[in-house]
This record gives sequence, structure tokens and C-alpha cells, in this order.
Amino acid sequence: MSLNNDFNLRRLERYLSIAWDSAATPVIVLTKSDLCNDLSSKLSEVYSVAIGVDVLVTTSTNSGGYAEMNKYLSSGITVAFVGSSGVGKSTLINRIIGNDLLATSEISMNDKGRHTTTHRQLISVPTGGLVIDTPGMRELQLETADLTKSFADIEELAKHCRFSDCAHQSEPGCAVSNAVRNGELSPERLHSYFKLQNELSYQGMNSRQLEQEKMQRLFAEVGGMKQARDFIKLKNKRK
Repeated sequence: MSLNNDFNLRRLERYLSIAWDSAATPVIVLTKSDLCNDLSSKLSEVYSVAIGVDVLVTTSTNSGGYAEMNKYLSSGITVAFVGSSGVGKSTLINRIIGNDLLATSEISMNDKGRHTTTHRQLISVPTGGLVIDTPGMRELQLETADLTKSFADIEELAKHCRFSDCAHQSEPGCAVSNAVRNGELSPERLHSYFKLQNELSYQGMNSRQLEQEKMQRLFAEVGGMKQARDFIKLKNKRK
């Protein structure tokens, strides 16, 4: 994620949820630190949602931060770089491998990146690891995701709610709501938690509905085949 106008904590929460669900170990790489005037506050924001996740800071103007990435790229390790268009994934990989293998492009004045990378590439890096460069993502929808790790702070607070099935809305003794009132948890983060929960629930309902429709079509086909067989048997008997 870049530290300019692409900076978006809610999107970062989505990436982390999907990464944890895939059994991968997420590492956050913040690019374009030279374009950020308030790096310390941005880092504080990232750490508030990236619980237990390593965070690296890089810039294309010098080698700072790139050397730290080598420990994640040792022999036998495969790393996939994912992020929005124009955040600097290809530039980052070029720095790691030591040459301009991947095409890069300038960012427009409105800070919108173009899809310089249009397909996935598997690249061997000098440290022995493998890197997958992926096209920039315009939209990131959840189908399955692990919110227990990406929202570990809320999950931990929920253990102290009076009721085990607390929905963290208006229930008495809700530790999560109390944390929001006391300033320990931001309302935006709780809203994001609810939003992703609802999205996952909706996707689950859609999946069940699709499965039911599939079974209905199957039974309809089986019923039609049975009627055809019965008709043929009856016709043969009349002969």
C-alpha cells in the first residue's frame, strides 16, 4: 500500500482478512514514503489494524527498506505482491532483483495508477526465493475471510462481553461498545468489522442459494429422465 492518496485502512483490513484466510503470512509493504508528510501518524494507523503483522517502509528514491525484505525471500519461499494499481509493486520487484525486468509507468496527477502489469509473473530473486507479480486490483470482494486474526483486537474484547452471543450493538455489558466509548477502539474499525461480517454472511447465503438451485436443477433433470424412461417402458409394453 502506498503512503500517498492510495492509503486506505479499510482496504488494508480486507487484504489482511483474505491473506490470513489463505494460510499465508501477510507482510505489509508501505511504498512511496517520500510522498508522505506525516509518516509517524500513518504508521500508527497501520499498526492499529495490522495486529501481529510485520510492516516495512520503502521509497523508490533510495534503497531504504529493500534490504529488510530479503529475510522474507529466502530459498524455498514464494511471495505474492498484491495491491492496487500504481502502488509500486513492479518498481519494488525491480529493486529486489536488481534490474528493470518489469515495466513501470508514471502515476497521473489524480494519483490513479494504470494497469502496467496485465498478467501474473513468477520471478526468481537473487536470495533464492520466488516472487509473483500480480495486476493491480480495482476491487477486492470477500468470499471467505478470517476475521479472527485481522480483527484480533475486537475478538479479544468480545471475550469480556457479558453475553457470549453479544452482537456488540446495544447489549448491556458489551466490552466492545465500552471500548469504543472509552476511545480504546475506533468506531470506524468496528464499522468495518460489521461490514465485512455482513458481506461474508451475504456471500454465504448466495453460495447456499446457488447450491440449492443446482440441486433443484439436478432433481428436475433426474425427474425428467425418469418420466422419459417410464414412457419408453409403457410404449414397449403396448407393442
